[in-house]
Amino acid sequence: MLDKAPNKKLSDLLDTFGAALAAGDIDKAADCFQEDCYWRDLVTFTWNIKTMEGRDQIRAMLKSQLARTKPSHWQIAEGEDATESDGLIESWISFETEVARGYGHIRVKNGKIWTLLTTMAELKGHEEKAGFTRPLGAKHGHGKGRKSWREEREEEIAELGHSRQPYALIIGGGQGGIALGARLRQLDVPTIIIERNERPGDSWRKRYKSLCLHDPVWYDHLPYIDFPKNWPVFAPKDKIGDWLEMYTKVMELNYWNSTTAKSAKYDEKVGEWTVVVERDGKEITLKPKQLILATGMSGKMNMPKFKGQDIFRGEQQHSSQHPGPEKYRGKKVVVIGSNNSAHDICAALWEGGADVTMVQRSSTHIVKSDTLMDIGLGSLYSEQAVQNGVTTRKADLIFASLPYKIMHEFQIPLYEQMHERDRDFYDALEKVGFMHDWGDDGSGLFMKYLRRGSGYYIDVGACDLVIDGSIKLKSGKGAAVQELTETGVKFVDGTELPADLIVYATGYGSMNGWAADLISQEVADKVGKVWGLGSDTTKDPGPWEGEQRNMWKPTQQAALWFHGGNLHQSRHYSQYLSLQLKARQEGIPTPVYGLQEVHHKA
Repeated sequence: MLDKAPNKKLSDLLDTFGAALAAGDIDKAADCFQEDCYWRDLVTFTWNIKTMEGRDQIRAMLKSQLARTKPSHWQIAEGEDATESDGLIESWISFETEVARGYGHIRVKNGKIWTLLTTMAELKGHEEKAGFTRPLGAKHGHGKGRKSWREEREEEIAELGHSRQPYALIIGGGQGGIALGARLRQLDVPTIIIERNERPGDSWRKRYKSLCLHDPVWYDHLPYIDFPKNWPVFAPKDKIGDWLEMYTKVMELNYWNSTTAKSAKYDEKVGEWTVVVERDGKEITLKPKQLILATGMSGKMNMPKFKGQDIFRGEQQHSSQHPGPEKYRGKKVVVIGSNNSAHDICAALWEGGADVTMVQRSSTHIVKSDTLMDIGLGSLYSEQAVQNGVTTRKADLIFASLPYKIMHEFQIPLYEQMHERDRDFYDALEKVGFMHDWGDDGSGLFMKYLRRGSGYYIDVGACDLVIDGSIKLKSGKGAAVQELTETGVKFVDGTELPADLIVYATGYGSMNGWAADLISQEVADKVGKVWGLGSDTTKDPGPWEGEQRNMWKPTQQAALWFHGGNLHQSRHYSQYLSLQLKARQEGIPTPVYGLQEVHHKA
């Protein structure tokens, strides 16, 4: 029988905490936390995505926000029980504010709060129509001239963006734009998604043919509709493309495909954007109140500049433009880069009969896919996790409940286990000259992704081809490119590789580059760098931010937002971005605490 003692301990603490907040006693509320403590808030208190570290930051936030937030009803979430292990109490909790219902997670040490996650679940009076409140659909009764669902939908499509303006305009119709569009649809926020490709899902279909998701299916569900139980663990790109196209249709998204956003300008006085788009050869001017750039973290390609690129007689492509290996059988290909795309493209080219060389200019973190699944993701995102009652929502919130400041401490031992399990594999890689790392502090893939969004490869087989020499390797200090010649690539060590094709698997730039292109460089600089934590590790300069820069939250440019990331982040954070937008549409006060400061422009 479950020990009820943890429930009593936590309930008493929540009662004390709630009473202090209700009384406006900020010092007493702060005293409910340990000295070493973290409160991560997703919108409920801060109208931001913000982590308060330590009691002083918690006091400062409460001093600013408490009177307007009016929190109440702190309790263990319905149907849940607190657990206690090694002196640590954990539980799911629920609470309310004046305008919203909240859900969260708490960890308690020595009778005081260590980590607290508070998230906005729904706005009061603006709940999603689901479950008992789902739409009826059928129109019972009678009446002349009544419109069918199809007629009403066609009328909406004809009006929105023409005789009626959208409240929100999403630029980018990949997984991020689609997930956010679905959330806004359920909240009745008139929204148009702009996508330059011909079909939803083309951002996947048009990539190199061997591309598959490196993240497992349990990590990748979209909001509202999970993948079927027979969906492959690692979905091929075209299958993902078809799913996104289907999802866009059944979720009734207003999706303008084959449409290019040409310019955008914000009118501070009226609080409105003027966005010019081109659709079907015609320019259309849209006037949304909110503009969301969902153009992808991996969208603004980073093309290096080398002397001689203008005289090289072969082909040059960025990895995002690479069509696949078919036309390169028997050709010499040089791939510059050594992360995910580089490995995938090299392996596909080798399979297609090309003579391929990978150029590794800096070290790369490698983790084997099955090892990552077992050790890194298994407890949260796996079939076993599902069987253990860890729903996707709970997995997302557990991951979100670990403050970024200490997340690396939880990751380091996992990657030490991975190193030990696959020691022979890493020894073999290093023996052929591959430069490998575990991140600046040994914390591995997830922290590299969160800090810089690059520098790793989840191995699904390409590394074996590097080890046995099927994929040739040029690495080390001598692998720096000096120039291109008419026939190949010349390196600083004086060697030269002949090439018919050069693929630049050189990654992507900051998402504020899209703002520079669409709006202005001035606005891009005003917003600053997008992505990264300020960890002061490689490619993630300090100072410490504590959250992803400018993602899913207000920016220094009014009514401009950035949304994206992997499928997990697109699903999870679309909820909190959609609620921020809905509140603004309804005129609910949204006093933002801790607006992102700008320390880096790119």
